[in-house]
Amino acid sequence: MMKNIFKTLLIFAFVGNILAQQTPASKQITAFSIEGATAHLGNGKIIENSLIMFADGKITFVGSAMTKIARMGTTIKAEGKHIYPGFIALDATLGLVEIDAVKASDDESEIGIMNPHVRSLIAYNAESKLVESMRPNGVLMAQITPKGGAISGTSSIVQLDAWNFEDASIKTDDAIHLNWPGSFTSGRWWLGEDPALKPNSEYPKNIDKINSFLTDAKHYNSVKSDIKHLPLAATKGLFDGSQKLYIHVNGQKEITDAINISKELGIKNLVIVRGEGAEKVTDLLISNNIPVILSRPHRNPNSEDDAYDDTYTIAKNLIEKGVLVGIGMEGQMDRMNTRNLPFYAGTFAAFGVEKEKAVQMITGDAAKILGIDAFAGTLEVGKDATLFISDGDALDMRTNQISDAYIQGRKISLETHQTTLWKRYSNKFKAE
Repeated sequence: MMKNIFKTLLIFAFVGNILAQQTPASKQITAFSIEGATAHLGNGKIIENSLIMFADGKITFVGSAMTKIARMGTTIKAEGKHIYPGFIALDATLGLVEIDAVKASDDESEIGIMNPHVRSLIAYNAESKLVESMRPNGVLMAQITPKGGAISGTSSIVQLDAWNFEDASIKTDDAIHLNWPGSFTSGRWWLGEDPALKPNSEYPKNIDKINSFLTDAKHYNSVKSDIKHLPLAATKGLFDGSQKLYIHVNGQKEITDAINISKELGIKNLVIVRGEGAEKVTDLLISNNIPVILSRPHRNPNSEDDAYDDTYTIAKNLIEKGVLVGIGMEGQMDRMNTRNLPFYAGTFAAFGVEKEKAVQMITGDAAKILGIDAFAGTLEVGKDATLFISDGDALDMRTNQISDAYIQGRKISLETHQTTLWKRYSNKFKAE
């Protein structure tokens, strides 16, 4: 009896989720001209009293509103407001988990250690409640990334207004994700073990396993074989340069080892994710043209020897030394916290990153890291019209109030299950 009740509740949960999801917008038909706002272009530049026009999903004009040019289609007066490119969430798990307690709805990680053939895109739920709740804060694109194992699988990049994963994808299977082991470990305090850090005796062995797998993969992909080995075949893009290898790693030694071993294997297209300690190896990063995706700053430093504000100032330190930096979502409650992406950028700005550079971290620079900067990330003629209008500073939660948002020129809904509840209970208290 209880089993049947649970099944019924589960069906209602999934049906309710689908019904709550806003219908994706139709293809852009009407052109738009937005004038008078301050335009943050996503490349470090600003245009006061700007004019942005777009049609057929592409930006057709970016310049001053004083320019004598015919406005296209519907004109939106936006004096006193701000325009931004759509924010891009890196290393996110949006759409991969719907109900944490229901295993059937959790596709964040797969069984196994070496899973380069696992594709996050086919598990992505474009109708997730979490996906729609990102848009009112300006997060309009995301890199959907698997977790778990030594090699987690392959990520893809999506826009956040679609019927299904095919419609959502803007770059498929962009990268493979590798979790690098740590050279230090700590005891399991919950079992009464000493929680202090100590050298990890398994570190060399764990590196050998990764090195051995990737060496086998390189050899497999360099010869013709009638035997199909899915995990090894899935790594081909790492060796021909068509895919990036995202290495999730902390520590100066670990970052150095990961880069050197990858270079020896002929894998040159690398990105460091998390990257604590990266500020100590900037020469190595710059000489190999390796960007860093930092973890969210709202957390404690890993080591008691670190400065209290280490997680806030690391972006400034890396950027000043010439490293390309983005912001990743990895961490506790990452799916829910992805909506706070602009405020993480705002925190880095409060701790030394120039304001427009902070905007660039989650727009133009994020697009460069992902390899989609040819059509996304900045407000430039010819690029996708994925942008939004905010009443104020979008990096400040007090003024991030979005009135209009567009994905590839389509005006999207900013209603979510959260705004529905807000309106419902606002009316309740008014009635009382």
